Amino acid sequence: MVYRLLTVTLLLTFVSAWGCKEDNISSEVPGNLDGLVNSAHLDDLYEEIVIGEDTMAIIHIYSEYPDYAWLSDDDEGASALDDVARAAIFYMMNYQSTGDEQNLLKVKRLLSFILHMQANSGFFYNFIWDDHTKNRTFKTSVPQPNWWTWRAMWALSEGYPYFESTDKVFADRMTESLKKAADAIKDRLPISTGTKSVAGFEVPTWLPGETASDQAAVMILGLLNYYEITGDAWALEYIRSLANGMMLMQAGDSSNFPFNAFLSWENIWHAYGNSQAHALLKAGKQLNEPSFIQSGLDEVTDFYPYMIENNLSDFAIKVQNDEIINERSNKYPQIAYNYRPMVLASLEAYEITGDEKYAEQAGKIACWLFGNNIDNAKMYFSESGICFDGISGSQSVNQNSGAESTIEALLILQAIEQNQIAKQVVMDYINR
Repeated sequence: MVYRLLTVTLLLTFVSAWGCKEDNISSEVPGNLDGLVNSAHLDDLYEEIVIGEDTMAIIHIYSEYPDYAWLSDDDEGASALDDVARAAIFYMMNYQSTGDEQNLLKVKRLLSFILHMQANSGFFYNFIWDDHTKNRTFKTSVPQPNWWTWRAMWALSEGYPYFESTDKVFADRMTESLKKAADAIKDRLPISTGTKSVAGFEVPTWLPGETASDQAAVMILGLLNYYEITGDAWALEYIRSLANGMMLMQAGDSSNFPFNAFLSWENIWHAYGNSQAHALLKAGKQLNEPSFIQSGLDEVTDFYPYMIENNLSDFAIKVQNDEIINERSNKYPQIAYNYRPMVLASLEAYEITGDEKYAEQAGKIACWLFGNNIDNAKMYFSESGICFDGISGSQSVNQNSGAESTIEALLILQAIEQNQIAKQVVMDYINR
């Protein structure tokens, strides 16, 4: 999670302009892409716990160089639903590709933790302490309409099909949890449209936090599944409402900055959690809405190449004399979470259009993990499954490997391995 990233930075020296760094973490990556998805480090962060009579599992938040032992945070705690949800999705996909039943057991344990974290309101707590009690007070842990609730719904709705026929009792628990969360959304977040002016832009006021299109994207991913599970017509109406709000946050055009990027919140764009194009492409395909698809394709086509070429991490813009002005921009921090949404959106664009340029783009973006980045730093090590927490400045890399970085890197590579074109791009880079 971005609010707890890059707490420690260590200076690294790199061996060549485009080379991957070699150090005591790993040897050269073997020329075998099937070996890239290595869950060993994530497995080390995974821990099964018992609360009451229920066995569940957590993912430890922090893991610090050089021994990568677990580390808790005084404000947050030992584990976060945010990470557990994404880890559950990784293990689902791993089970699907390997058939290893241990992955499915981990999915159930992780989803059980998510169920445990739901509050009476329908929203979810985020963090737990070392003694496994809920963190009920920290600002990014209290149950509210925010990132961790949307990720809980996404993971539960993704997990439901795996248990629908084999464990009906557990599947029913997930359905009831999703319905409870949906009822909470109905009570708290508007569907009716309205706008306000921010830095010269007309932006929506009906998304989470009024303008948070990044959060709305995760909501859509969960709600698309929720509709398939429950048939709740409200979900369709709300997905369309969220999508329309997200499209209102799209700025510039194919020739003018910021080249069809979806602003994340108000007049700000940031790379982390930038899943708007991915969500719109999936929603457009599932709901047969060409406007959603076109909007998503516009960002993938026009903005992603610009963002990669300019190594952007975030920027803020305003309208001045009918022109969009870049008020400020940053290149750091660079983290795996910046790139996973773009990889998935590019691959979704390929699936919809059949245009190989999108699959090739996904592969090029994934090469960030292997040194094709602003500091030419190797970030992911297939022999250990470790992914460094980020690049915080020129030749300054955080060698810690916490839950978020680990999971986001694995989700990138998991997706790449499913596409032969993207896979070849990554192989060619590794073996250059």
